[in-house]
Order: sequence, then C-alpha cells, then structure tokens
Amino acid sequence: MNFFRPVLLILVLLISGCDGSGGFSDLQSYMDEVRARPKGEIEPLPKFQPYESFTYSAAALRNPFQPPVKLEMAERQKGSKDVKPDDTRTKQFLEGFNIETFVMVGTLANDSGAFALVSGAGGVHRVRVGDYIGRNHGRILAIDESKVDVIEIVPDGEGGWLERPRSLSLKERS
Repeated sequence: MNFFRPVLLILVLLISGCDGSGGFSDLQSYMDEVRARPKGEIEPLPKFQPYESFTYSAAALRNPFQPPVKLEMAERQKGSKDVKPDDTRTKQFLEGFNIETFVMVGTLANDSGAFALVSGAGGVHRVRVGDYIGRNHGRILAIDESKVDVIEIVPDGEGGWLERPRSLSLKERS
C-alpha cells in the first residue's frame, strides 16, 4: 500500500496540469487579429490562345541526318546455268549461319598451310582455303593477313545462279 501513495500523487499532479484555465490568451488574440485582416483575391486565369494544329508535310522526304542514297540503275546480272551449288556434298558447320555474323580475328600458319580465325556462331573457328562458310554456299578462296576472300553462289531470281565475291576483313582491336 505504501507503493500506491506516490503513484497516486504523481497522477493527481499530471491531471491538474491539464486543466483548461491555462494562458492561451495571447494565442487567442493572434487568431482574432488574423481573422480580422482583409481577405485576398485570387487572380483570374490568363487567357490562352486556342491550339492550332500543324501538319508536318516533309515526312516523305529523306532524313537529313542520313547519308544520301545513291541509286545506280545498273543492268541486272543474268545468272548462268553452268554455275550452281553442289547439293550432293556434306554441309559444314559454319554454313548454318549468315556470313554477316562472322568477323576475321587473326591468322595462323604451320607446315600444313595458312588458317584464318573467324569469330561468330558462338566462338572462334579455324578455317582454311576450300572450307565453306555462310548460308549462300560461300567457299573460301584465299586467306591473307588482313582478309578472307569468299565466293558465294546466290540465285538470280530467274532460275540461274550468280557468283558473288565477299570478304571478311580483319577486325582491329580498339
């Protein structure tokens, strides 16, 4: 029971500090002064001009940031019946990929000849003269230190075949 007496005294002091007769007269006078001030006016919204649509008429013209396209009306090459791919030979692995995916990255040479290293199709591959590369029956003709020369056999669209030379240039490290 001795313990409850100080706790009761502290509670009575706390409750007595919360009575409503405190000194809020200065706060009340400030609020009355603010309420007595003249009310402000909101400025009217500015007048906006109605939107006038614009039709861009140069959409069909060439993009000024692209280089101009040179169209040369050259005679279309006719294919030959003598040139055609050998469908009886076994396809090599690199013929399953477009030739544009390959880049020459180096050369090797030993007693059996010169090889080129081409990157693409998931890794670096060693090729030599006579190997096939690309989907258009590309056969490697020559290998030197800066490029691999390839001849592709492509259809001409009229039942014949054309030989198209291509090169894979050495990719320099940057």
